[in-house]
Amino acid sequence: MADTGTLSGLTDDEARRILAAEGGNSLPESEKRTWRHILADAAREPMFLLIVGAALLYLILGDFSEGLFLSLMVVATLGLTLYQEGKSERALDALRDLSSPRALVIRGGRHVDIDSRELVRGDLVVLTEGDRVPADAILIQGNGLQADESLLTGESVAVRKAPDALPGSARLFSGTLVVQGHGIARVDATGANSEIGRIGASLRDVVRERSPLALETAKLATLFAILGTTMSVLLFAVYGITHGDWLLALLTGIALAMSMLPVEFPVVLTVFPALGAWRLTRQHVLTRRLPAIETLGTISVLCVDKTGTLTENQMTVAALYIPQQHLALESAPAPLPAEFRRLAEFAILASAVRPSDPMELAFHRLGHGALPGTPHLHPEWQPVREYGITPERRAMTHVWQPAEAGAVIAAAKGAPETIATFCRLDASARSTLLAAADAMAHDGLRVLAVASAQTGSDGWPDDPQEFEWDLIGLAGLADPLRADIPAAVSECRAAGIRVMMVTGDYPGTARCIARQAGLIDGEPLTGDQVDAIDNAELLRRLGSTSVCARISPAQKLRIVQALKEGGAVVAMTGDGVNDAPALKAAHVGIAMGKRGTDVAREAADIVLLDDRFTSIVHAIAAGRRIYGNLRKSMTYIVSMHVPIAGMALLPVLAGWPPLLYPMHIVFLELIIDPACSLVFENEAAEPDMMRRPPRAPGAHLFGKRGIAVGMAQGAVALMLVLGCYAWSLANLPEAQARALGFASLVMANLALIFSNRSASQGILKSLRTPNHVAWLIAGAALALLSLALYLPWLAAIFRFQALTLLQFGAAVGVGIVSMMTLALLKPVLRHGFQNKRAA
Repeated sequence: MADTGTLSGLTDDEARRILAAEGGNSLPESEKRTWRHILADAAREPMFLLIVGAALLYLILGDFSEGLFLSLMVVATLGLTLYQEGKSERALDALRDLSSPRALVIRGGRHVDIDSRELVRGDLVVLTEGDRVPADAILIQGNGLQADESLLTGESVAVRKAPDALPGSARLFSGTLVVQGHGIARVDATGANSEIGRIGASLRDVVRERSPLALETAKLATLFAILGTTMSVLLFAVYGITHGDWLLALLTGIALAMSMLPVEFPVVLTVFPALGAWRLTRQHVLTRRLPAIETLGTISVLCVDKTGTLTENQMTVAALYIPQQHLALESAPAPLPAEFRRLAEFAILASAVRPSDPMELAFHRLGHGALPGTPHLHPEWQPVREYGITPERRAMTHVWQPAEAGAVIAAAKGAPETIATFCRLDASARSTLLAAADAMAHDGLRVLAVASAQTGSDGWPDDPQEFEWDLIGLAGLADPLRADIPAAVSECRAAGIRVMMVTGDYPGTARCIARQAGLIDGEPLTGDQVDAIDNAELLRRLGSTSVCARISPAQKLRIVQALKEGGAVVAMTGDGVNDAPALKAAHVGIAMGKRGTDVAREAADIVLLDDRFTSIVHAIAAGRRIYGNLRKSMTYIVSMHVPIAGMALLPVLAGWPPLLYPMHIVFLELIIDPACSLVFENEAAEPDMMRRPPRAPGAHLFGKRGIAVGMAQGAVALMLVLGCYAWSLANLPEAQARALGFASLVMANLALIFSNRSASQGILKSLRTPNHVAWLIAGAALALLSLALYLPWLAAIFRFQALTLLQFGAAVGVGIVSMMTLALLKPVLRHGFQNKRAA
């Protein structure tokens, strides 16, 4: 056990000077996606190329005003793309900063938690089990420290590290994992100068697979692109042959291609997950892998730990037991009765000198409050050996050298059944001890047994069980349930999510806390029972219980695999090194941000920054909201492209003057792009969202039903706009008819935005739901339309003639009728789909 009392480390000023001179502790990153990269990618998009082509065509034809306008629209389109993707990149940068590894260092004699990128050569780093070594360093103090160096060597066997031992045995390498023990190391190489930095860039250039959502959307976008290209070529050929005006045929073909290209799909796939993950951080949930967002809405089983997740993780010693005597500390006088002092003494000796674990902190508080002035506190004793907890040995053992020469003292605390084995109790004594532990556990206490041993100072066994142990007694620690847990569990149940407690705690304690939390009762399934049954029986037993107790990390993995085989979508929490396999195996791995190890956080998909169960519920609700809003956005995109494509195609086929040219499509895209990404991303959750069952794992984001709904909505808008344009051509000059037809198309677009804001509420109710972005986009659209209609030089570019107030009111009427018709159509479509699904 490292003594940090005599170590001061670098001062803050020294660290700043070294950081400025040598740079940060990070590997050279892959080239960051800057605004130049965003613009370069946007410039290669088909929509961008079509706009540029149309602008060049107008300039070649001598239509300089149209060409200049489209050139300005090119700049506006790039600006909008830069804003949207830049906002996503800033959100991702914020997530990267939050997820950056931390390091505990000693600076100026104080323990300081810093971003590992700020580590410098000469820093003193405090390492404990589960930490990633943040930089190359030399171990200067340590106790039983072992490191997994398989990242560098490929050798899976942990390497023992010790200061002042064989050459090289004290050296620690950046990126390796502390699997046992603890110590203090002095950093001697950072960043690119570390061993991992010299190996090469292969460790940082990771190519990730595309998510199912991205693959599904790519297929839909390809389908639209092929359809649009085919129709554009046919329109170009038909119009050119029938009218002989090949230039106009080319412009109308370009307009149709622009109207059919689903350029918004990649926009929403970029913006929604990034901004959704950023919003989750405000609810204390860090998303480490963005595809996890689409999985959150499908979770059907939520496996959570007890301590610190369901409970406060603020423990106090509430009861003590020695054979034949029991003491409830709420009514106990201070100091402790003499017969219980040895129990408190050895509980402290079996804990760390400077503890961070809540149980060990509770024992130290008990000692400082109840044992001062007694010979049971030993600040002068020196720790000489530590035996950590393992899955097979649920006990912590510390060996101490007293101030006076002679025998050394060992203290152990741990699971009552483990300590009973240590003490070699006979059947009767073991039964008595476990019965007392069970009685304390039924009061919701976490129960630990304490034992002592004495041995010579000439060496110690490899296994602490070989000491000659004497049982002292039991300590019961109270860790109250968080006040918000019952409501959160009830919310999960209403959402069709089954909550299971999977804990290493005593079965009686776990069951008591489960009852308080409102989990469905059932006989706890223990780790020993898990080992004794096959997978089929395990799945059956998991179906009838909500509590798994005395579960090891390896058994956690088995539970996850069994639930997955049964068809469940599983989320699993964890915080330890050995929890990593279960976190990786779960559909959504959830690590603890405060008490979790670096390895658990790296294996997880999301990290709870506050370790609270309610944050998981918020994350699930946010995942459902993001997915639901994605569907709304996709429905809107499809529905809006129907009237645009229809009005680009049908008037031409009918022999009418074309309504839409490329500049009209660009104008509409300036409304559609922010609407599909910003309006719907900002939409509030559906009121009944957490009263619906989880989404089926294989459900498509936008299957046949979604396309049908979007097409039906678009067809309604198309018929109304087409009718308005037909009437206009019969009663108004061509330029004024085009202006009225286009204005009605813009109004229908706004109607489609507001109609798709809610999947379950009526339009009037959704209008009362706040979304300032929707009204901002609607206001901007009306302002731009007014400029295009009434600003003479701009109206000339759009080939418009100004509308009278009555005519503009007719266009507004098209939007209102569209919205009313869509409001009537929504429940019909939903009812028809539900009947089809039920059949």
